Amino acid sequence: MLHFHIADDHPLFRSALLDVINQHFVDADITESSDLDTTLAALEQLADIDLLLLDINMPGSQDLFGLVSVREKFPSVPVAMVSASEDPDTISKAIGHGASAYIPKSVSPRDIYQALNAVLAGDKWVPAAVRQQLKPVGAEEKNLAAKIAALTPQQYKVLCYLREGLLNKQIGYELGVTEATVKAHITAIFRKLGVSNRTQAVIVLAKMSLEEP
Repeated sequence: MLHFHIADDHPLFRSALLDVINQHFVDADITESSDLDTTLAALEQLADIDLLLLDINMPGSQDLFGLVSVREKFPSVPVAMVSASEDPDTISKAIGHGASAYIPKSVSPRDIYQALNAVLAGDKWVPAAVRQQLKPVGAEEKNLAAKIAALTPQQYKVLCYLREGLLNKQIGYELGVTEATVKAHITAIFRKLGVSNRTQAVIVLAKMSLEEP
């Protein structure tokens, strides 16, 4: 029995994925989550996931943080990214950082089935229209992704707030933690990213950013 895990906070697209899986994969086991924290917890608890369908931007995850975190922590789990974006550069980055498929939310149920089938067969799948436009991801960017993946979800949230220019007190308010805790997170972020100040940390994050509608 195949086990699919759908990680997406959009009910309509989750429903579309469920319909395709139920129609084409008899007796498939399907579990779901709607944010990064519960997705990572599910991957910790469920050892038999054959394919993770991962929304590129859902609560707790922006850009490629969800993907690089899953690839770092659970390298044996195939990942199919789902996204509203059909930008070739975004697709190139997702595949370059370890996704086995990239499924735009505009594709047909038939395309979704073909993508799932390809990944389960050990192949990769992207929309036909962009297959000739894919670009490789360089070694420097892969190294940056590994550093980003070393952050905890909470540290990643702090880093995103640093990008927005929030002060430690404001970040603490947003996260419901003390300024001392925020400072500890920032120290850990600097160490893991190999930087010494906020500006350098934000530059690292910017290099991993995507254009996502």
